[in-house]
Amino acid sequence: MMELANIPKHIALIPDGNRRWARTHKMHLLFGYQRGVQRFIEFTRWAKDTGVNTVTVWALSTENLKNRSKTELSVLFRIYARTAMSKKLISDLKQNHARVHVIGNIADLPKSLKNAFRNLEEQTSMYNGLTINLLVNYGGKDDIVHSVQDIANDMKKKKINKIDEDTVRQHLRTSDIPDVDLVVRTSGEMRLSGLLPWQLSYSELYFAKKYWPEFSKADFQKAIQTFARRQRRFGK
Repeated sequence: MMELANIPKHIALIPDGNRRWARTHKMHLLFGYQRGVQRFIEFTRWAKDTGVNTVTVWALSTENLKNRSKTELSVLFRIYARTAMSKKLISDLKQNHARVHVIGNIADLPKSLKNAFRNLEEQTSMYNGLTINLLVNYGGKDDIVHSVQDIANDMKKKKINKIDEDTVRQHLRTSDIPDVDLVVRTSGEMRLSGLLPWQLSYSELYFAKKYWPEFSKADFQKAIQTFARRQRRFGK
């Protein structure tokens, strides 16, 4: 474990560059995604060993689902389903007392993938050593719209009679996700693209130039060390 006084408790990750890494190495995008998934599994171990409590990864955005080709999405869905059903992965998660939570508009995903995700959640639901949130078919604007629609329905049914910050948060798809301390985005992209707008108000941002599949443990440690040196003022 790294000996730093200031460790982020919650890291959110935007793992960009899987396809570009594959093209650079003249590989099929399948290998880029496979390498990316494996790197994320390693990332969660690094995080837990460092003292991080929660890792949230943007695995598939609502825009990805709309704009990526059916062929590419099919490849990605197969990799996600196979990984989620992996006995080795589930064994490793249990050994590390890690719980997985899948968040997003899951209804639009293939049945086989939904079943695989449900199995992964059920197999790990009793653990609290590390929480891993998978954002799948997730978008920040969609999350807010979902909250507004739910609030409107509850107001109509007279379940609530006022709207405040707690009301809005409780109706988000991501209501159980705590505020984020550190956001890590790879491949040189320097934007948030709508990630967790409610939870990122005072998050520190770290942008790495490397493609996600080549992001190493040393790169992770550099991100943590950079965070540790920052002074978080929270509007003070």
